[in-house]
Formats: sequence, C-alpha cells, structure tokens
Amino acid sequence: MKISARNVIKGRVVSVEKGATTAHVKIEIAAGQVVTAAITNEAVDSLKLAVGADAYAVVKASDVMIAVD
Repeated sequence: MKISARNVIKGRVVSVEKGATTAHVKIEIAAGQVVTAAITNEAVDSLKLAVGADAYAVVKASDVMIAVD
C-alpha cells in the first residue's frame, strides 16, 4: 500500500468503542502514547480491527493549532 500522507505511525489497537454509527479506536504508538481516531463502524468491521491487532495511525492535517493561556 502506498499513500501520500507522511505521518504514518505503527502501533497496536488497545481499545475499540463502537457507538451508533461511529467508533473510537485507540492505538498505542509507544509506551503510554495513545492516538485516538473516530471512524465509522463499517470501517472497523472492514479493517477487522480488534484489541491487540497491529495497525497504523495515519495523520493527514493541513493545520496544526497551538494555544496558550
């Protein structure tokens, strides 16, 4: 598989919480470092995501915002 996104981080699925239409999938990319993605339940099923499975967090963003008090 080839994709244009450059931020591809391998990790392990630690949680899959399905809602009515959307699931929150948590991937541990390093000890104590977790990335959460909101994807459709259909995508979870299609990718066969389950706790313990290897997966990639692919980050494609046009903006990163930073704020301070």
